[in-house]
Amino acid sequence: MIQFTTWDILRGLLLATRWTILLSLVSFAGGAIVGAILLFLRIGKRKAGRIAVEYFVELFQGTPLLMQLFLAFFGLGLFGIDVPAWLAAGAALTLWSSAFLTEIWRGCVEAVAKGQWEASASLGMGYIQQMRYVILPQALRIAVPPTVGFSVQVVKGTALTSIIGFVELSKAGTVITNATFQPFTVYGFVALIYFALCWPLSKSSQILERKLNVAHRGH
Repeated sequence: MIQFTTWDILRGLLLATRWTILLSLVSFAGGAIVGAILLFLRIGKRKAGRIAVEYFVELFQGTPLLMQLFLAFFGLGLFGIDVPAWLAAGAALTLWSSAFLTEIWRGCVEAVAKGQWEASASLGMGYIQQMRYVILPQALRIAVPPTVGFSVQVVKGTALTSIIGFVELSKAGTVITNATFQPFTVYGFVALIYFALCWPLSKSSQILERKLNVAHRGH
């Protein structure tokens, strides 16, 4: 029987952690890009765009991420299209992230006082100028803490991709457990690694939120 040392277990998990981090970064960045586009449609003046984005957000927020992963991976297979696990995982997490980021940022835009819109309009600014020079800079400041906080959910969401065969941290934990028969040690390390990834993000979100509140009280 092959003997596995604690370092062997930890090394295998750390190697898989690279893919968890990479998938998180790709999904969050992709979700931010798609979410920014959807945000402008959501708060725009075209009714069709607002309604379409509203249904999109409700669909991805109202259904389990696990189901979305299954559909991304197996759904296209029904039409004879072979989708790699990494592509299905990235696409599903990107769309899921974009739905939540769109709503987070919409709330931040709406949190800007209406007087700012009125004041900028009185200066003869058009809608694009209002957004660029007045509204978005203020909304961005408000959006930073919840956006950083949501990144924690993206990291933890990558764990579900193991169900479609993507080998990230949790999937590697299962594989290593089957090889070593040391579930307590393996999943103890898995939990510690997830904590090491998520805790700094959670703490950063809390610090940024505290600073924002102090700044608001200062005004």
